[in-house]
Amino acid sequence: MLGDYDTEPARDTDPGAEMAPVVVARPDHSISRKLISEGAVKVLYRLKNAGYKGYMCGGAVRDLMLGKLPKDFDVCTDAEPRDLRRLFRNARIIGRRFRLAHVIFRDGIVEVSTFRRTPDPEEQKGGPEDLLITSDNAFGTPREDAFRRDFTINALFYNVADFSVIDYVGGTEDLEAGLIRVIGDPDLRFREDPVRMLRACEFAGRLGFTIEPNTQEAIQAHREDLRLAAAPRLTEELFQLLRCGKASAAMQWMLELGLLEVLLPEVHAMIAAAERGAGDFSGILPTLDRWIAEKREVPDAVLLAAVLLPRIMLRRFEMESASGRFTEMPAFLKLAYATLDSFLERFSLANFKKAHLMRVLEGFHRLCAPQWKPAQRLRFASKSTFDDSLQLFEILVAATGEGRSQLETWQEAQRQRPRRPKPHVEVKRRRRRRPRSRRR
Repeated sequence: MLGDYDTEPARDTDPGAEMAPVVVARPDHSISRKLISEGAVKVLYRLKNAGYKGYMCGGAVRDLMLGKLPKDFDVCTDAEPRDLRRLFRNARIIGRRFRLAHVIFRDGIVEVSTFRRTPDPEEQKGGPEDLLITSDNAFGTPREDAFRRDFTINALFYNVADFSVIDYVGGTEDLEAGLIRVIGDPDLRFREDPVRMLRACEFAGRLGFTIEPNTQEAIQAHREDLRLAAAPRLTEELFQLLRCGKASAAMQWMLELGLLEVLLPEVHAMIAAAERGAGDFSGILPTLDRWIAEKREVPDAVLLAAVLLPRIMLRRFEMESASGRFTEMPAFLKLAYATLDSFLERFSLANFKKAHLMRVLEGFHRLCAPQWKPAQRLRFASKSTFDDSLQLFEILVAATGEGRSQLETWQEAQRQRPRRPKPHVEVKRRRRRRPRSRRR
């Protein structure tokens, strides 16, 4: 994909330059207040009536401009966190690195942040030489806030005062052209926050856009910096990518720009397994995308197990080719733990999620075992993690086309298993006290 477009001259990227933004009037864009959540509209008007600037921002504006319905509606303002807490009784201030307010309504949470500017190097914990942003509570102007965002298409503001869209960075042009473009110098921006490289691939895959050539070149040059990113943030972004419904396209961008070999070598196993005769796992991500589009419930443990499974299966294939028999459970668990430990060098999981993931993988391996008796199948189908393991098995069958009869046998056991009794909760009855008789 690199080189699909000729490199364009760099745009003006100075947030301090006194240039008027492009203002798209209400008749010239598709955003309507009817499409904005009730809570976000209330927040915008309360800020406006209190004398503050209040803009809807980020992905909500981008998606509405593209005719999509956003999941979240974020707001940015010149009111500082302490002002927001005073203005909204239903708000709570969260975050240390990035302090903002969550305004809580019955139908959801509206995230409200104060306009930011890029912190000076002296304000960072690492000192002037360290470009990795560790503190982001330097408040600024709307223009400065737009220029500190990651991509042009995410830096548009919707102004409820006159229903216009405000564009400081050329985001409306890139929306029309279908381009993912970093705001400012890509080399500098990726050094500030390496996770932006992963987000660029996610947006390109999710929206069907092309990554602008300068941005592509910077990703290839700084891909190793992903190792510096915080593991919890990488984990959060990975789950968002897997649940965006276009994970296959996003991973293809990661493959072409060299991010997979740094961040997700497990996905490379999908290719290596087919080359070495262990099966074609390339259909796993398209299967997940189809399930997400169908709004099927897929637990986090099943998502991660589907990503890790090709590498585990490749190693299991090698062991079974050498021994000529089905892999015993202790050997399989050893393979699974080794793969998970390698994964957790780059990502982070809570202990209970790690335990759940291992139970899903263990159950999957049991489903693959031959020679089950009907009564044994029914007992195993009653296990608490059976459904998740069966879902992982179904993903593999849908991806490879193999094992369908075995899947149908287990699905039949799932239908025939005895229903689990609902837990009985004993409610203690309160004894009514008899009124004391009054002494005469």
